[in-house]
Amino acid sequence: MRIEFSGQETGAATTAGGGTGEAAASAASGTDVTSWMNTAGTQFVDLAVGYAPRVGLALVVLVVGWMVIGILRRGINRVLGMRQVDVTVGNFLGSLASVALKVMLLLSVAGMLGVEVTSFIAILSAATLAIGMALKGTLSNFAGGVSVMLFRPYKVGDFITGSGQSGSVKAIHIFNTVLTTGDNQTVIIPNNSISTGVLVNSSTQPTRRIQIDVGIGYEDDIDEARKVVMDLIAKDDRVHAEPAPMVVVGNLGASSVDLVIRFWVDAGDFWPTKFDFNENVKKAFDAAGINIPYPQQVVHHVRDDAAAS
Repeated sequence: MRIEFSGQETGAATTAGGGTGEAAASAASGTDVTSWMNTAGTQFVDLAVGYAPRVGLALVVLVVGWMVIGILRRGINRVLGMRQVDVTVGNFLGSLASVALKVMLLLSVAGMLGVEVTSFIAILSAATLAIGMALKGTLSNFAGGVSVMLFRPYKVGDFITGSGQSGSVKAIHIFNTVLTTGDNQTVIIPNNSISTGVLVNSSTQPTRRIQIDVGIGYEDDIDEARKVVMDLIAKDDRVHAEPAPMVVVGNLGASSVDLVIRFWVDAGDFWPTKFDFNENVKKAFDAAGINIPYPQQVVHHVRDDAAAS
């Protein structure tokens, strides 16, 4: 009986000792969590206090910069509108400038917060270079289109000659210009070739000079031929009195005396007047008995008397 009682006491003591250990472990764990929370809270407060001025300044810069970019974009659109830039191009340029400024603003704000932006800039530069190389031709045509829109070397309806093509401008797009030729064909020219090459715009001036070259025979009277031409000019109301028309000897050719006829007309009358005068000069010279020679060769036959005998 005593032994069993002692065993029971020992078991009870053991059970009591185990319960005390678990309680001690629980208490230690709770103390660690509390300590960690206190440490984390202290560090958070320190970080908040340390970064608060920087974050506040960054937010102020972000808000103010965003507002300034909006003002600048409206100013750009206003300036482009005053220069009569195409609406589509104006909106595109305004958006492009706005995006570029916003990217710069965000990078600046990130730098103020202590974020390393060098890597982002390097990646952005590499991506921009790769895109630029891949779209080299397209971007050059785009740049040419922007140049055409800004400087207006021609407009819709003008008759131009460029890149070996001539025609009336039907449409000006951001990447190309569409022409309609005299025989009603549509020609599409990349803007880069127009903006970087020689361009002749026949519609910018209100008047144009017509020049007609015609030859008369050496046996014909130059003064009489001049009088015939001047009479034709005087009868045509399309010809301007100033600058004064002129008929001069331009060259003494191998088969003819070459006359140069020059006079001024309205730009819109250029081709009809030129075609009419080509026909009228021929008819007037025929009526006056003035010869318009064609190229001739004089062949002299030399007789060899010895060979003939």
